Amino acid sequence: MADAPVTFLPLGAIIQELRVGGINIVQGFPEQSHYERHNDPHFGETIGRVANRIKGAQLHGLNGGKTYKLAANNGPNNLHGGNVGWGNRIWNGPTPVGVRQVPGIDGLDGGESIKFSLVSEDGDEGFPGTVEAAVVYTVGKQVQDGKEVIVLAMEFEAELVGGADETVINMTNHSYFNLAGNPTIEGTVVTLATNSHLPLDSGGIPTSGPKPFSTVEPNKPFTLGAQEPDFDDCFIVNEAPSSVPMDTRAQPLSKHVSAHHPESKVHLEVLSTEPAFQFYTGKWINVPEVPGAPARKARSGFCVEPSRWVNACNEDEWKSQMVLKKGEKYGCRIVFRAWKE
Repeated sequence: MADAPVTFLPLGAIIQELRVGGINIVQGFPEQSHYERHNDPHFGETIGRVANRIKGAQLHGLNGGKTYKLAANNGPNNLHGGNVGWGNRIWNGPTPVGVRQVPGIDGLDGGESIKFSLVSEDGDEGFPGTVEAAVVYTVGKQVQDGKEVIVLAMEFEAELVGGADETVINMTNHSYFNLAGNPTIEGTVVTLATNSHLPLDSGGIPTSGPKPFSTVEPNKPFTLGAQEPDFDDCFIVNEAPSSVPMDTRAQPLSKHVSAHHPESKVHLEVLSTEPAFQFYTGKWINVPEVPGAPARKARSGFCVEPSRWVNACNEDEWKSQMVLKKGEKYGCRIVFRAWKE
């Protein structure tokens, strides 16, 4: 994929670049070693075993009622898989897997695909069971209204292969977008497909089921300012948690977020098969300057992280979407579409 507009790294199966109209619209670093030292924000990482927060850094009621203690790396909670989550592991790959079509994306030209894989051992970061995980990236182009649209599709898969009868999985990609190449995301126009969200406590753990987000109207654009609006919230696409299959790949792609910047005229759509997405406006970004890349501070990028409901693994009515049993497969699909006017 040498001439493709996208580059990847084995560390964290990271998306390092996604170039549109001469701009790399994802935050990152020039070298893998920079990520090893400075990537506290998780730029571009494949997140696992469990994206987002797990309440009290504990798993309850797995494998016959056992409790598993995890790293409390985000206040009292576990975040993005712990101290060394999958985004900090070296994955096997990239391995070419030929040309693929992307279900739900018509007229894809190209479709060259690569695979990264990882074995997560029983007890990795406290999680039960040995898991084999993979992500396949597919890169191609579409023509839409005479414009060339870059398509980056991701297909995630995980399987429990030993060490336990149950574990928990919730994978996503943690790219931060900046559509104008500016120091911040100020001026970006964003549209969310839903205003249904999980109300959170001060540590980012849901306190109830879905409720309307008071300041968001579904499918109505709003503009990100220098400091407001500030988001780090889980928005709900499918409000029936027990209906979410462990493998969502057969579900239709749904547009979660669209965004554009009037200055650069770069547009982005994030679609997925997942029942929720975290929308985060980058309040806590703080990385130093490195050779070839400036320092990045608060709001230098925004995230859209399609995933399962936050802390579903510890909520009886939600947990079926996140508990992976031996013999099953976890799967999901995420697609980024980007173009310049």
